[in-house]
Amino acid sequence: MAGAGAKTRAVAAEVIDDVVTKGHSLDAAIEAREPALPINDRALLRMLAYGVLRNHWRLQEWIAALVSRPFRARDSVANALLAVGLYQLTDTRVPDHAAVSQTVEAVRLLRRPKLAGLINACLRRFQREDVAARPPRDDESRWNHPGWLIERLRVDWPDDADAILEANNQRAPMWLRASASGPGVSACQTRLADAGVDAEPLDGVPDALRLATPLPVGDLPGFATGDVSIQDAAAQIAGRWLMVDAPRRVLDACAAPGGKSGHLLELGGEGFDLTALDSDKNRLERVRENHARLGLDATIIAGDASKPGEWWNGVPFDAILLDAPCSATGVIRRHPDIKLLRRASDIDDLSARQERILGALWSLLAPGGRLLYVTCSVLAAENDDVARRFLDAHDDAIEDVVLPNNNIRDLMRKKACGYQVLPGTADMDGFYYACFIKKDS
Repeated sequence: MAGAGAKTRAVAAEVIDDVVTKGHSLDAAIEAREPALPINDRALLRMLAYGVLRNHWRLQEWIAALVSRPFRARDSVANALLAVGLYQLTDTRVPDHAAVSQTVEAVRLLRRPKLAGLINACLRRFQREDVAARPPRDDESRWNHPGWLIERLRVDWPDDADAILEANNQRAPMWLRASASGPGVSACQTRLADAGVDAEPLDGVPDALRLATPLPVGDLPGFATGDVSIQDAAAQIAGRWLMVDAPRRVLDACAAPGGKSGHLLELGGEGFDLTALDSDKNRLERVRENHARLGLDATIIAGDASKPGEWWNGVPFDAILLDAPCSATGVIRRHPDIKLLRRASDIDDLSARQERILGALWSLLAPGGRLLYVTCSVLAAENDDVARRFLDAHDDAIEDVVLPNNNIRDLMRKKACGYQVLPGTADMDGFYYACFIKKDS
């Protein structure tokens, strides 16, 4: 009978294969397959799946050097399993003998017993010939990114591309947002310290705390009661920027899963009227759950932000947050599957969609109001290019370059239009911000 270790490795291979060959998101693949494992084995599953996908190109280069003929398409899960084995030997504290024996045993659980000898031979040869010491053959295996994205980053960020690539390959920290309507950052930091958890605030992002070591959500003091939420510090910039003039009627135009709208509700206080909109009805359930945990309410609507005629009641908004659908190239360290799922051809389509939504929402904004355009992308085609074309097309729009506080300036790069937080800056994710004010006629 196979041990739990072999089962975990087999499930990890299935998750990775779901992403690489079937185009599933990593979150969806894990959610679908982790119920097959005991709860205590799921952390190892995630560590293996995330690690292998972060290092996909390097691992595939090694596999090509070890296997004389590529795996057949129907055996792609065995390729994923071999990648799991190699990753254990180079990037984990798993003892080599356990990494090899449990990986070989996992082949049988995947109903590929005839490949057990090949997997075993490849792992032994990898150790014997020190394949890991060989220099990478190209930029893809060196940086563990697709070639098209490396090229785009070098064009858009010629002085920062290497640092962005390095940051993308690191594990992201766990950031918390102390409720703006709750006890506050200092009290939350003290509460965490009393529980033996170290957390540090960040100048410029008043509600943010970074944990020294990630914790399961269920172990976070104050999470169940809404005193803290999980949200990257760069994402937290949106709420306080949009609310700087204390608007009363606000639209969060792409609200799911509800992190930013929750922050807006915390900041809004008594009499605040928030509409949370998203096109995905299923994801709106996450918005409802997040708001309920915070003990706060918003008007939640399913609708297409680019077609306000289908859902808008005609009453202008004082402020609008557009966290636009994008390539998510600024959050790769949290979602390494983006490197495999995103294509170069996606960027122009996303850019066109962003422009459509931005233009449609502008007509919903009251004179004197502000619209904050946000993406978690680092690509100019989705960020400053979109913002510049919007300004060129709308005579009644001006860019507001006044940041919500002075400390935040050191965390952001000023672009020709808007501001960019690069991945890894103060250990944050990559986010782009551009704020537009509608001229008061």
